[in-house]
Amino acid sequence: MWGYNMHKVLIISDSHGLTTELDEIKKQHPDAQMIHCGDSELDIDAPELEGFTKVAGNCDFDSRYPQEQTVEIGGLRFFVAHGHRHQVKRGLMTISYRAMEEDADVVCFGHTHIAGAEKSGELLLVNPGSIRLPRLRDIKTYAILEWETPAHVNVGFRTLSGEVVEELSIHTSLK
Repeated sequence: MWGYNMHKVLIISDSHGLTTELDEIKKQHPDAQMIHCGDSELDIDAPELEGFTKVAGNCDFDSRYPQEQTVEIGGLRFFVAHGHRHQVKRGLMTISYRAMEEDADVVCFGHTHIAGAEKSGELLLVNPGSIRLPRLRDIKTYAILEWETPAHVNVGFRTLSGEVVEELSIHTSLK
């Protein structure tokens, strides 16, 4: 449109041992960069996790997982952590401060199994929910973050079958 490329990031968390579902979701979004926010309960080198930026959750016992990662994708910095070490069940202040230390634009986390996205100051916080054990709603979800420019960012939530969950989706601006 203006010479920019569309960037797409698949964000997933709390899959708790699921493998077929991970493969199916990956097939639905072959053009996406991929982030897993922990509690896959798989070995770090499991084929289903190939291509994912991944971190350890409180139910991951493979010691090779990093506790957190910061990655740059399409001009945005993503801070990825499961959230259990940042007490996300009590609030998002601790993980927000940690992300700011990493100069992040987007925080990807899980642990609560509650899907949602919100802008807090300059940070966009995204919890994709769980594709195994969702809380507060019966819909198993993951998130897709898309943008051409940081001024126009869309966070969409999808069901396992790929249907958009409109009431969770947000449009915002970063930078």
